[in-house]
Amino acid sequence: MNCYLCNSAKFVKRKGKVRDNPDLKILECLSCGLVFLDSHNHVRDRHYENSRMHEDQDQTMELWFSETAKDDQRRFVTLRASLLNKKVLDFGCGNGGFLLHAETIAMNVAGVELEKRVQKHWEGRLNIFPSIESIIGEYDLITAFHVLEHLSNPKEILKKLAGHLAPNGRLIIEVPSSDDALITLYDCDDFQHFTYWSNHLFLYNEKTLAMLAEKTGLKTLSIEYEQRYPLSNHLYWLSQGQPGGHKEWKSLNSPDLNDEYAKALAKIGKSDTIIGIFEKEN
Repeated sequence: MNCYLCNSAKFVKRKGKVRDNPDLKILECLSCGLVFLDSHNHVRDRHYENSRMHEDQDQTMELWFSETAKDDQRRFVTLRASLLNKKVLDFGCGNGGFLLHAETIAMNVAGVELEKRVQKHWEGRLNIFPSIESIIGEYDLITAFHVLEHLSNPKEILKKLAGHLAPNGRLIIEVPSSDDALITLYDCDDFQHFTYWSNHLFLYNEKTLAMLAEKTGLKTLSIEYEQRYPLSNHLYWLSQGQPGGHKEWKSLNSPDLNDEYAKALAKIGKSDTIIGIFEKEN
């Protein structure tokens, strides 16, 4: 086995377990730092077409919308200037929540989503392509929010997406960070036995995300840090060993406190999320 990014054969096994498949090993390349599962054989063809992305197979669309509402709004507010009067494609658009925001100011919007129930839900309302091969046209902005970590061959997918970028178009990728503070700063054992998931084949940090982009002919404009979960969530993990602290300890969710905590984590590269902004090399 060789590293997908740098071809090194030197790895170390990370602490923790894959929560839904403990037989899988979590490896970290000693050369470039890419984190990945030792096998991708469990992700078969058509894996994501019938809600395999979600652990609750009976989850309603309404519940799904409520779960993503905060992130949909955050992304829209952050990217507002880039969306205005532009052609926008959201790759792996999930329930389409971000597209609903984007269409209020964009020239036109489209999504790509394998999950069949999403295609059925938005039929005649939003333009949802069923695969990357079915994409038509060029776009000023292509987004991929928490999708790249699910792909077994991300270089191939990024090359295809870059082929649909209009001149001066940009690709924005948001992924969970392999340098999350609960893993690499606090060394939280309970979190390390919870966070890894069989559908997350690769985990990236600032270095490895930039390396991946370079290998696909993309130029890195910036990689930024985002903290999706607040201080209350981290304190709950460290004291109780469980998720949900942001709900159980709502009294600690002060916007000012969380903002300062997020800035502190970003400064040392320990946020839970990274966002890369890329364009095609000339």
